[in-house]
Amino acid sequence: MVLYPGFQALDVFGPLDVLNLMSLSTVQLNLSLISESLDPVSTFPRVLSTGSNFSESVLPTHTFDNPPDNLEVLIVPGGLGTLDPAITSSVNFVKEIFPSLKYFMTICTGAGIAALAGVLDGKNATTNKSAWKETTALGPNVNWIPVARWVVDGNIYSSSGVSAGLDAMFGFIHDIYGEDVADFFAHGIEYERHTDPSWDPFSEYFNVTQPTPPAEPTESSN
Repeated sequence: MVLYPGFQALDVFGPLDVLNLMSLSTVQLNLSLISESLDPVSTFPRVLSTGSNFSESVLPTHTFDNPPDNLEVLIVPGGLGTLDPAITSSVNFVKEIFPSLKYFMTICTGAGIAALAGVLDGKNATTNKSAWKETTALGPNVNWIPVARWVVDGNIYSSSGVSAGLDAMFGFIHDIYGEDVADFFAHGIEYERHTDPSWDPFSEYFNVTQPTPPAEPTESSN
């Protein structure tokens, strides 16, 4: 899991809680929390200045410069921290590590990080509908799917906003471990899954029902 200041809590803790439960079963899993440094990473976005003192912090296990060996699956969450100029360190890490991954998942506006890294170019993907225009603009060569709870293209999974990360994770578990396993753990957390990846009432709510038009070609200067 990639961490950066201002990550969305549910983007991280929702999917991880499902995997927490799986790791207590016969499924052997290892968790790595990867960030720019080993300092605590807060959910509070540095790009905002408010009077609130309300956030959660997570201790990374690895850094971008020293990631775990043989990393197979990488999850990139969204959050207001994606607006921070310092997000380039996460972008560079995704770009570097992506070719060696077995599976890759973005949640919410984490797709913007992947788009900036170029790993979604030519791929189908989706993202948070409330931040659709801003996020899709980061990937003009991505085939953005506007009506989708989550999208799978090869070994790449991308989810819509925040809570959709849970459905994407259960979709991933379904694909890798089978429906019985996905259903068992969904019932274990008393979660009513959306098993249809095209279920997306929020695309209509946020008036995102048409694919993002491709970027206009720029005229070369002579």
